[in-house]
Amino acid sequence: MKKELYFGIAIMAMILIGVAIAMPAPSEMNNGHLGLLMLSLIVVAIMLGFPTAFTLMGMGVIFTFFAYDQDVQKTLDLMVQSTYKVMTNDVLISVPLFVFMGYLVERANLIEKLFKSLHLAMARLPGALGVATLVTCAIFATATGIVGAVVTLMGLLAMPSMLKAGYDTKMAAGAITAGGCLGILIPPSVLLIVYGATAGVSVVQLYAGAFFPGIMLASLYVAYIIIRAKLNPKSAPPLSEEDRRVPLSPVLGSLKRTYGSSRAVSALVNGMKGRREGNLTTGQVANQFFVAMLPAIFAAFILGLVYSSLTAPKPAAYDTTGLVSFGSEYQDSSTSKYDFGFDEPAGAETTEAAPAAVEEPAEPAAAAVADEPEARSAPMNFWISLLVVLAVLVYYYSRLSFERLEVFKMLLTSFFPLAILIMAVLGSIVFGFATPSEAAAVGAFGGLLLAAGYRQLSFPVLRESAFLTSKTTAMVCWLFVGSSIFSAAFALLGGQELVEQWVLSLGLTPIQFLLLSQVIIFLLGWPLEWTEIIVIFMPIFIPLLPYFDVDPLFFGLLVAMNLQTAFLSPPVAMAAFYLKGVSPPGVTLNQIFLGMIPFMFIQIFAMFVLYVFPQIGMWLPGVLYR
Repeated sequence: MKKELYFGIAIMAMILIGVAIAMPAPSEMNNGHLGLLMLSLIVVAIMLGFPTAFTLMGMGVIFTFFAYDQDVQKTLDLMVQSTYKVMTNDVLISVPLFVFMGYLVERANLIEKLFKSLHLAMARLPGALGVATLVTCAIFATATGIVGAVVTLMGLLAMPSMLKAGYDTKMAAGAITAGGCLGILIPPSVLLIVYGATAGVSVVQLYAGAFFPGIMLASLYVAYIIIRAKLNPKSAPPLSEEDRRVPLSPVLGSLKRTYGSSRAVSALVNGMKGRREGNLTTGQVANQFFVAMLPAIFAAFILGLVYSSLTAPKPAAYDTTGLVSFGSEYQDSSTSKYDFGFDEPAGAETTEAAPAAVEEPAEPAAAAVADEPEARSAPMNFWISLLVVLAVLVYYYSRLSFERLEVFKMLLTSFFPLAILIMAVLGSIVFGFATPSEAAAVGAFGGLLLAAGYRQLSFPVLRESAFLTSKTTAMVCWLFVGSSIFSAAFALLGGQELVEQWVLSLGLTPIQFLLLSQVIIFLLGWPLEWTEIIVIFMPIFIPLLPYFDVDPLFFGLLVAMNLQTAFLSPPVAMAAFYLKGVSPPGVTLNQIFLGMIPFMFIQIFAMFVLYVFPQIGMWLPGVLYR
C-alpha cells in the first residue's frame, strides 16, 4: 500500500508544483487564472479522499462567490439554477433503471451456469477457459454494466478454475480484468448515458455507435487468447478429458445406452417410434427432440420473416392527377398568399369577378385510382442465404451428439435468457421503438423476471438491489449537480475561454488535438474515476470540438474506449484491486498488473483502428438515424 500512497502523493506534488510555476503573480491574476486554480484544487482534493460531488459543489460555490464580487444572492441563484437543470434532465431517468437491472441479473446467479456452459461449448478451441472467461465477462458486463461486480464475480469463479487447469497467472488475471471492463463501452453503458447528458449527444446514437467498437474490442481479446494459447500451449493448456465430460440428463443417458453411439437426432426419432429403455414416455423423448430442433425452428422463423418482407406487395400507388392545392384556384396576382379562397363577408366590396361556375359535374379530381398490388419475388441473395443456412443446419445436426445437445440445453438456460434480455433492451433503443428510459424500464422488469425464473427473487434480494441502486443513483446525480455548479463557476470565471485560447494558440491539427485530449484523459484515468473525468473535464473538451471539426459522437466513442484503457493501466488500475481482493493467496498485485499490460496495448491498438476507420462506430448511427 505504501507504493500507491507514494504514487498519489507524487502526483499531487507535481500538480501543485505545476500550478505554482504556471500561475502569474497575485497582482497579475485574473478570473481565468482563478478558474484554472479551482480545477487544480479539485483534482488534489479528490485524490486526498474528499467526496467528489460535494467537493465540486463546495469549490464551485466558493469560487462563484468571488466571481460575483461576494454577492451571496447571485451565488445562491446560480446554485439553485444549476441543480434544477440537472433535475429536469430526462436522460438521467434511465440510470437507476439500468443499475437496478444490473443488480438483479447479478443476483440471479446466472454467471456460474453461463461460464460452465460456455467453456464446455468452446472446449475444442485453444485457450478454451480464457475464451469462455472473456465471452462470459462481455455478456455479463453488457447485462449489468458494473465493472466491479463483473470482475469480482469472475475472479471468484474463473480464477480458481484457470489456475487449476494450469493457466499462466498473468494471462488469467488479464483475461478477467479486461473482460470485466468491457461494460464501460458495450451498451447499455452508464458511462455513455453520463457522457450523453454532459455533452448533449443523443444516448441512442451513442449506443448504436458503441455496438461495433465493443464487439471489435472483445474479438481482439479473444483472438489474442487463441493465438497465444496456440503459440505457447503451456500458458493456456487444453481442457482435460475430465473437464470436458458432460453429465447427461436421465432421458438422454437412457437413449444413449439404448442406441449406443448413434447421433442424437436419429436416436430421438427412433426413441419416439421405437424401443425405449426403462420408463421413458413418448412425451419425454418428444420434449428432447423439440429442444434439439430449436435452432432449425428459429432459423425457419427468421427466414420466414425475411421472405415475407421481401415478397410483400408494394404499397398501392394512387393517381393524384387533378388534385388541387387548397384554395389555389381562388388565388391570382391580386390576392395575398394567405388568402385561402373563403367567401368575403356580406357587404364587402369585391374588385374581381367570381370564378366561372362549373357547367357540368366532373368526376372527382381527388378520386384515388389505386394500382393493383404487385407481388414481388425474393432476390437471388435470399436464396443463396437460404442454401447456406440449410447447409449449416445439415452439418450441425449430422454432428450433434448427446453431449453437445446437453451443452446446448445448458446454454438455453443460461446464455439465451441474458441474450434475449440484452437484445430486447438494445434493440428497442437502437431501432427507435423506445427511448433509453423506456428500454431501461423494460430491462429492469426483465431482470425481475430472470431472478424470479431462477428462483432467486426474494424480499432480501429485492431490498438489497433497491438499496444499492439508490446508492449508485444518488452518487451519479449528486455528481451531476456538483459538475453543473462547477462548470458554471468555471465558465463564469473565464477558465473555459482561457483554455480555448491556449489550445487554439498551439495551432494544432485535428489529429494533434485528438492525440492531446486522449493522452490527457488517459493520464487522468490513473488518479480519477470515469465519472469524475466525464463530469469535470468533458465540459472543458466539448466546446473545443467545433474548432477542430470533431464529431462529439465520435469523440465520445474514443473517450469510452480510452477510459477502459485507464482502468487497465498500472499502477492505479481499479480492476486490479477488485480482482486482488478475491484472488487466491498466491496471486500478487504485480502479476495482475503484468497480465493487464497486453490487453491495455490491444485497447490502444483498437483506438487507433477506430480513428483510422471511424465508420466502425459511425456507420450504424448513420444508417439508422440518417
